Amino acid sequence: MGNSSVSDREGKEGGKELANPGSDSDSSKMGVEKNPAPSRVSRVFNSVFRYFHLLNYAEPTAFDYLLLVTGVITSIGAGIPFPILGILFGELVDELNGATCAADTPHGSRAAEDYQAAINQKVILVVAAALAQFGLIYIYSVCWNLFGERLSHRLREKYFRSLLRQEVTFFDKLPAGEVSSRLSADINTIRNGTSEKVGVYLGVVSLFVASYIIAFIKGAKLAGILVSLVPAFLLMTFVGGHYVGKFATRASEHVASASSIALESLSNVMVVHAFRANDRLEAKYAAKLSSAKKEGIKKAVAIAIQSGVLYFVAFAACGLAYWQGSITIADVVAGRTEGTTVGSIYTIIFILVDASIVISQVSPYLQIFSSAAAALEKLKSDIDRESKIDGTVDISDHQSAEFFRGDIQLQNVTFSYPSRPDVPVIQDVSLQFPSGKTTAIVGLSGSGKSTVAGLLTRLYDCDGGDILIDGRSIRDINVRQLRNYIGLVQQDPMLLNRSVLENIALGLVNSSRSGHLDFQPILLGTELSKVAEAVRGGQDILEAARVYGEKVVEIVHLVLHAAKLADAEVFLGTLEYGFGTDVGTNGDLLSGGQKQRVALARALVKNPRILLLDEATSSLDSASEQRIQAAIEQASHGRTVISIAHRLATVKNADKIVVMRNGRVIEQGSHVELMAKDADYAALVRLQNMGSETASVGTALGGKESADIKDMTSSGSEDGAQDANEKAGPATEKAVDKEGLGEEDTAQPTWPILKRMGSLTRPYLFWLFIAFFAALIVGGTYLGSALIFGNTIGSLSPCNTEQAIRAAGSLFGLLYFVLAIIEFFANFTSWSTFGLVAEKVLYVIKVLSFRSLFRQDLQWHQSENRTPSSLLSFITSDTAAIGSLTGSIIGNMFSIAVNFVGAIILAHIVAWKIAVVCLAVVPIMLGSGFMKLWIVARFDEKHAKAFEDSVGISVEAVNSIKTVAALSLEKEVLGRYQRSLAEPRKEVTRSILLSNAFLALSMAVGNLLYALVYWWGSKQIVAGLYTQTQFFIVLVSLLVSAQLWGHLFTMAPEITRAGRAAGRVCALIDLGSSDSLDSSAQGSQGTQATDHESMIESKIPAPVSGQGLAVNFRQVKFSYPARPNRQILKGLDLDILPGQFCALVGPSGAGKSTIISLLERMYSIESGTIEVGGFDINSKMEPVFRDEIGLVPQDSVLFDGSIRFNVSLGARPGIEPSDAEIEGACKLANIHDTIASLPDGYDTQCGNNGGQLSGGQRQRLSIARALVRKPRLLLLDESTSALDAESERLLQDGLEKATKGITVVAIAHRLHTIRRADVIFMIEDGRCVDKGTHEELMGRSESYRVNVLHQTLDG
Repeated sequence: MGNSSVSDREGKEGGKELANPGSDSDSSKMGVEKNPAPSRVSRVFNSVFRYFHLLNYAEPTAFDYLLLVTGVITSIGAGIPFPILGILFGELVDELNGATCAADTPHGSRAAEDYQAAINQKVILVVAAALAQFGLIYIYSVCWNLFGERLSHRLREKYFRSLLRQEVTFFDKLPAGEVSSRLSADINTIRNGTSEKVGVYLGVVSLFVASYIIAFIKGAKLAGILVSLVPAFLLMTFVGGHYVGKFATRASEHVASASSIALESLSNVMVVHAFRANDRLEAKYAAKLSSAKKEGIKKAVAIAIQSGVLYFVAFAACGLAYWQGSITIADVVAGRTEGTTVGSIYTIIFILVDASIVISQVSPYLQIFSSAAAALEKLKSDIDRESKIDGTVDISDHQSAEFFRGDIQLQNVTFSYPSRPDVPVIQDVSLQFPSGKTTAIVGLSGSGKSTVAGLLTRLYDCDGGDILIDGRSIRDINVRQLRNYIGLVQQDPMLLNRSVLENIALGLVNSSRSGHLDFQPILLGTELSKVAEAVRGGQDILEAARVYGEKVVEIVHLVLHAAKLADAEVFLGTLEYGFGTDVGTNGDLLSGGQKQRVALARALVKNPRILLLDEATSSLDSASEQRIQAAIEQASHGRTVISIAHRLATVKNADKIVVMRNGRVIEQGSHVELMAKDADYAALVRLQNMGSETASVGTALGGKESADIKDMTSSGSEDGAQDANEKAGPATEKAVDKEGLGEEDTAQPTWPILKRMGSLTRPYLFWLFIAFFAALIVGGTYLGSALIFGNTIGSLSPCNTEQAIRAAGSLFGLLYFVLAIIEFFANFTSWSTFGLVAEKVLYVIKVLSFRSLFRQDLQWHQSENRTPSSLLSFITSDTAAIGSLTGSIIGNMFSIAVNFVGAIILAHIVAWKIAVVCLAVVPIMLGSGFMKLWIVARFDEKHAKAFEDSVGISVEAVNSIKTVAALSLEKEVLGRYQRSLAEPRKEVTRSILLSNAFLALSMAVGNLLYALVYWWGSKQIVAGLYTQTQFFIVLVSLLVSAQLWGHLFTMAPEITRAGRAAGRVCALIDLGSSDSLDSSAQGSQGTQATDHESMIESKIPAPVSGQGLAVNFRQVKFSYPARPNRQILKGLDLDILPGQFCALVGPSGAGKSTIISLLERMYSIESGTIEVGGFDINSKMEPVFRDEIGLVPQDSVLFDGSIRFNVSLGARPGIEPSDAEIEGACKLANIHDTIASLPDGYDTQCGNNGGQLSGGQRQRLSIARALVRKPRLLLLDESTSALDAESERLLQDGLEKATKGITVVAIAHRLHTIRRADVIFMIEDGRCVDKGTHEELMGRSESYRVNVLHQTLDG
C-alpha cells in the first residue's frame, strides 16, 4: 500500500487534465514528452533495476522472501565448488606431471604408487565437492521454480483484479485479445525469466567471481591479464541487452494487436463466413504480424552480434593466457623464477576460461530476463492505473444502512465519449425521474438515450453538470452501493458462459435487500454450478438445491420467480436441460429473444429500487413483449422505472415520456399530453402506427386475445431451444475432431509433427542450411579447443626444455586466437539465420492457423466446448511456446549434439580405454535430463485446459465489462478465475520437487564424471599406457560436452511446451490443409476446378436490376448438432420467387433465424434440399453462392477499425469497393449524414466490437455493409430492432430503392415494417403454417391479428 499516497497525488494532479474528456490518452503523451529522453547508460541501469523490481513485485509473502533468499544463497553457493575443483585439478596435473616424469625415468616405480595414493585422495575430495554441488543445485532450482510460479500466479491475479477495477472507457483502447495475450504470453515470459534460470545464472556469476579470486591468489600476473575479460563481457551484455529488450517490446506490442483482431473475428465467426471476409481480416491480421516479424528479426541480429562477441572474447583470452603461461613456465624450467607450476597455471586458465565459456553459454538467459522485465512494464502500466470509477470498493457499514427512495435528477448534464471528445452526445440535459414512477425515454437512434442509462449506473461520468439521487450527487455515493439499487437490462444483453440458473442468480450478487446478504457466500462459491450440473443430470431443480441447504433453495425460488416475471419460463420449459442449460460464450447458444428474457430476469431477481430498461424487449415478438410488459408494470409498483424504447406501444402507459433528439430533450409529458401537443412524439407515433387498416379488426377480437396469445407461445420459443446445448457437439463431428482440436491432440506422434514443421520451413532451406552449417562449426570448435588444450598442457610439462615450451606456447596461443575468430563468425551466422528463419516460420504458422480456423464452419466452432478464447490460444499461447524454442535454442541444441557425437568419436580415437569409462556415466546424465523433460511434459499436459479456461474467463469479463460493472460481478468473476487455477497451483509444488531432482542430477553428474575420469586416467598414465596430452584431450572434449548437456536440460520446459504446442498447431493447420501463404487466393478458387457449378456461378456478372435469386426450401428437416433428437425445422416448405420481398413472422423462437442460418449454409441439414438461384447449396464444396447474398444479422456485429473498413468488409471477395460505392451504401442505409457529421468521417474508429457507436448506428452500418456487395438475395434478421420510428422509415425508403428487383427475406417482430411485403410466411414450430399478403392474413389468421393489434397505439 506504500505507493497509494503517491498515486492519489498523481490522480489529483491528473484530474485537471482528465476532466477534459478524451484527454486521457493525450495527457499521457504530454507527460512523456515533458521528460527529456534518458541517456543510454541510465536506460541500461533501468533495465537491471526493472528486473529487481519484478522480483519484489505483487506483494510477496514472507515465504516468497524465504524462497528468494534461500534461492540466492544456494545459487551463489552452487557456483563455488567449481573453482575449488579447479584447485584440486591443478594439483592433480602436478601429480600427473610428476607421475609422467617418473614413468619416463627408470627408477620411478616406488614414486608412481605414492603419486597414485595422492591422486586418489584428491579424487575423494572432488566427489565430495560434486555431492555438495548436487544438494545446492537442487535447493536453488526448487526455490527459484516455486518463486517464479508463485510470482506469475500473483501477477495473473493482480493484473486481472486491476482490470476489473477500471472504468468502462479504459476498455475502448484495450481489446480482449490483448488481455489474453498479456495473461498467457507475457505472464509465461515472466515465469520463464524468474525460474531456475535465475539460479543457474547466479551460480555462474558466483563461479566467475570465485574463479577470479582464486586465480589472483594462485598467480596474480596471469589473472591480471585475464581481468580484461570482465569489462568486455559486461559491456557486451548490457549494450546487447538494451537493444534486444527494445526490439522484443516492440514486437510483442504488434503481436498483441494482431491477437485482438483474431479474437474479434473468432467471436463473430458467422458474420465473417457470411461475407467471406476471412481474406480481408487475414490481410489486416497479417499486416500486424508482419511488423512484429520485422522487429523480431532485428532482435535476432542483436542477439547474434552479442553472442558472437562473447565467444570471441572467451577464446581469444584463452590464447593470451596460454601464451603468457608458457613464458612463465619456461622461466621456471630455466630456473629464473620459482613457485609457479603447470598445475597453478592450469588452475588459473581452466577456471577462468571455463567460467568465461559458461557465462557466455548462459548469455541467452539475459535476454529471457530482460524480456521478463519488459513484460512486467506492460502489465504494470495497467496494474498501477488509478480507476476513475472504481466499482470494487466495498460498501461500509454506515453506507449499507442508507436507503434510497430512487428520486433521480439530471442537472445541466453534458457528456461526450472520451474516444470522440469533439462529438457531444448529451447536451445540457436537465431531467427529473420521480421516485416510484415510470419514465420512458424515446427518440432517434444516436440521440443519447442509452448514454443516459450509462451515466445513471456510473459506467461513465458526465463532463459537466451533475446527477442527483435523493438530492445527493452520484459521485459522492459509493459506486458499488449505487449499483446495488439499480437493475439494468442493456440494449445488447450479455450473458456469461454458465448455466441459465447461474446467469439469473448473478443479479443477486450486489443486492440492496438485506435478506440477500446471506446469499453472498453461495453466489461467490460453486454450489449453484453444482445444482445446474445436477439438473443437467436429470434431477429436479428444487431437489438438487435442497442438497446444498435452505439458502440455495431460497435463491432458486427467487430465480424461478424472476424467470416467470420475464416470461422466460415458457422457453426454458422447451430446453432440454431447462435452468441447467449452458448459454455459451456471450450467451450465443440462445436466440436474441431468449437472451433478452434471461437478462431481464437477472435484473428483476434482486427486486431493485430503480429499474433501468434499455430496449429490454426489442428482440421479442409482440405477444411475448405484451406479457412481459404486463409483468413489469405489475412489478414496478413503488419503484422508479426508466424505460428506453423504440417501440412506442411498450411505453404508452408510462407516467412520463421524454423525447430526445441530438442529445437534447425536446419535449416531455404523458402519452395523452404529447399526442394532444401534436409535435415530435405524435409524429413518431403516426409513423409507427398501422393506421386504419387494422381499426376494423380491433373490436372483433375482444376476449379471445389472451387465449390466443397462450396458444401461440406454447408452440413457439424453440429457436434457441435449438442452440442452447450446442456444447455436446455432434456425433458425426467426433471423427473429424479427432484430427481437430479436442483434447486428443496431446499425444500426437513426433514424426508427423517434424514432417509438418519441415514442410513449413521448406522455403527457407537455404537459410537453414547456412544456420545448421554455422551451428555445426560452433559444435566443432569445442572439439578444436579440446585438442589445442590437451596439446598445450602436454607441451608445457616441466619435463620439456625451455625452448620447446616457449615455441609450443606461441603456436597454441595463436591457434586459440584463430579459433576465436571462427567462433565469432559461426555464432553470429548461426544465431542470426536461425532467428530469421524462426520469425518467418512463426509468421507463416500464425497466418495459416488463422486461415485454418476460418476455413471451419460454424458448426465446428460451436461444438466440442470450443470458445473464441480457447481457439485464440492456438494463435497466442501455442505459437509463443513454439517461438520460445525456435531460433537460437535449436542452434544451441544442434551444436551441443554435434559436439557430443564429435567428443565421443574423438575420445575413442585418442584414448579408447579412458573414453569407454567416461561414456559409462553419460547415460545417467542424459537419463536424468530426459526424466526432467518427462515430468514437466506430464504437468503441462494435465493442466493446459485449466490455463486455457482461466484466459477464457478473463477474455469474457473484458468483452462483457459493462455487464460485469453494472452488476458488480468483479468479485464473482475473480473468484471463478482463482478456482480455475487452484488445481495446477496445488500440483505445481509436487512437480517442481520431483523434476528438479533430475535437473540437479544432470547438472552435478558432470563433476562425478571428472572424479571418475581423473582416477581412471591417472592409473593409465602411471601405468605408462597413455600420455598426459591424450588424457587431457579426452577429458576436455567429454567434460565440456557433459557441462553443455546439463545446461541444455534447463531448457526442458520450453522444449516440451513447444513440442506439444507444435502438435496442436500442426493439427489445426492440417484442418485448413494449405501449406503456403500464397494459397489464400487459391483457397477460394482451388476447389472450383472440380466444382463446375460454383465455377459457373462465380462467373455470373455483377447483378443487373431485376436479377433476384429464387429461394426454395423442399421438405427441410433440421436439428442442431447438439441435440439431434429435437427437430427445429419439421419438413419446411418455402417458395420465394426472384425479386420478391418476403417476410418471416412468428413467435420468438419458432425457427426464423435458423432459416437465415441455413440459407447461408452455416449448418448442414438432415434431409430435404435448399436451393438458391436454382442451385442446391449443400452440394458444393466452396460456399461461392454466399457472394450473391447480403446478411444483416440479429446482433449488429462490427469490427475494430474504421467505418470505411467495416463497410468494405461486406464487398465480394477480391473486390475493393470505391469510396463512392461505400457512401452510396451508407446513404441507402440512412447513416451517411451521421458519418459525415463526425470529425473523422468515414475514418472514425468503431472501437472494439463497434462499441463507440450507438445500437442504431451499428445496425445501420451493418445494413450498409450488406448493401455494398450489391447482393441478389438480402437476408434481414431483425434488421431494425434498434431503430426509432423515424430512422426506420428513412431506412425503409432506402432499402426499397436498394432492393428493387432483388429477393429479400426479412424477419421482424415489428409487423408494420413488413406490411408492404409481397408475401408473408407465418412460421410456427418449425413449419410454415400460413402465407399471404398482410391484408389476406389480417382477414384469416387470428394470431397474426393479435400481434398487429398489440402494436397499434391508438387501437
